[in-house]
Parts: sequence; C-alpha cells; structure tokens
Amino acid sequence: MTTHQLTEKAQGKYHYTIGPYTQPVLRVRSGDTIVVETRDAFEGKIKDEKTRPSKVLEVPFLNPQSGPIYVEGAAKGDALAVRIESIKPRGPQPRGTCCLIPYFGGLTGTDFTATLQDPLPDLVRKVHITEEEGTRWNDRIIFPYEPFIGTIGTSPQIDSINSLTAAKHGGNMDLADVCPGATIYFPVKVEGALLYLGDGHAVQGDGEVCGVAIEFATTTTITVSVVKGWELAWPRLENDKFIMSIGSARPMEDAARIAFADLVTWMVSKFGFEKFDAYFILSQIGKVRLANMVDPNYTIGASIAKSYLPK
Repeated sequence: MTTHQLTEKAQGKYHYTIGPYTQPVLRVRSGDTIVVETRDAFEGKIKDEKTRPSKVLEVPFLNPQSGPIYVEGAAKGDALAVRIESIKPRGPQPRGTCCLIPYFGGLTGTDFTATLQDPLPDLVRKVHITEEEGTRWNDRIIFPYEPFIGTIGTSPQIDSINSLTAAKHGGNMDLADVCPGATIYFPVKVEGALLYLGDGHAVQGDGEVCGVAIEFATTTTITVSVVKGWELAWPRLENDKFIMSIGSARPMEDAARIAFADLVTWMVSKFGFEKFDAYFILSQIGKVRLANMVDPNYTIGASIAKSYLPK
C-alpha cells in the first residue's frame, strides 16, 4: 500500500464546509495511508494571549478542514473506515490555544440559547504541548497528552455542511475517542467518499464545556479502507475495548437516542443479538460519552464493551 503526504503546501486552501462541491486535493486507494498536516481550529489567527478572539475570528469560519480526499472504489452504500494511526503536535511553542469567545460555549447565552446576560469576556490561554510531558497549564497543573481529531467526516450526498456542525456525515463531533488506535466508520454518500479532517485537540474534557479544547496544529496519520456494501445511517467507532455508535442532534437526549438505537441495530445485525435483549443489555452495562454540548448539534457516543460481544 502507498503512503501519501498531504502537507500545508499541497493542501493550499483549507475548507470550512464538508460537502460534494469541492474538488479532491488527493486521490488514494483503499488501504492507503495519508500523513496530513492539519491547522488549528483558528487557522493560526490567535497569535498570543493579547489577541481578542472576537476581533480576529469570524463564525462560521472555524475548524479549517484538510481534504477532501477521494478514495477510489468508494460508492454510495459503502462505508469508509478511517483508522487513526498517530497524532503529533507541530509548530513552534506555545503550540496550544484555549480561549473564551463571546456568546459561545456551554455555560453562556448563545445564538441557539438566547439570554439577556452579558457575553463572556475575550480570554486566551497559550500553552506548551509535548507528547512526553503533556500540556502545561500552569506551574501546578499538567494535562495528559490525549490527542484526537475534533472534526472529521465524509461528504453528504447533496448538502454542504459547515465545519462547526456534526450530523450523519460526522463533522464537528469533538469526540475524544477519535484518537490513535481507533477506527471510525462513516457512511459513503458520494463517489470517492470525499473525506475531510481537521480541528486537532491535545486534550479535552467530556462536553468541551467552554466550547474550546486545547487546540493545536497536528501531523495526523490515517489509513483509509472501503467497506463494500455496509450502509450506515450514522458514524460508528471501535477500538480494542468497545464498539460505539455516534449520534448528533439537539436536544441532547435525541443525540443519545440516536446513538443507542444505532448501537442496538449494530448488535443485532453484526453480532446476532435479539433486538429487545440488546436493549435490555445496554440498559445495564451500556456507556455514554458526552462529546460536546456547545456546537450547533450536540454529540453523544453510546458504547458496549467488546467483552460482552460474541467472539
């Protein structure tokens, strides 16, 4: 199999929508590996802690996307498997950026949840990130290095969806399990799948409550494979420990319902469970990951440990 390099120079223009109307920047075969240079969620516009995000950022021009990557042989009705091989930090220190943005986040009034309270202040934290020592928040607190890709997905059939929004195609899920060692499966709706990715996070808590993780530019290595004839309604993920179905919607309980319902479907179709027995079982030992509670759609992952699945 071939390894491809998708550098910043090769990418050229980064994209703020995920859809079928952009020409592929790279064509690969099923089984190929791609080394991708992603930019941070702000495309490097927040230079230092004196920068005011509200002055340099324009919503929805956030989460610049690398790609699209055309995968030969992928057709409507297939699935695209994307294995995350590694995520490495790049760029000068301090590499990481976290900030507060007025009218954005889980504990403030927003365009979707309008209130009369004052907006949050513009605040920026720039932090050092290393693979070995993690993220140095201050002299006392060091976060672990737990990198993942916040925004990744395949093209919808007709819609072009902004890179802030998660839906059936994937998108801005902010799901910390999309990390090295995981394989995430996406529905293919157009020829070649057209894969986009970006928005690297060095670490993030469940919910991404202030709306921003430790954002950083990455060198991300992925391997893509076409799964013929596996028609998916929503993204799915697996690693060595569990399988997970992913739902994105508002209100949050609908995202959870989507995820659990799809997980029941997966358990029945792939692992031979009877539908209502799977429902019973998930009520006892199913797990939920709150990916984000800040974006236009919230994202929930519902999972079951592989130890409960037949060999």
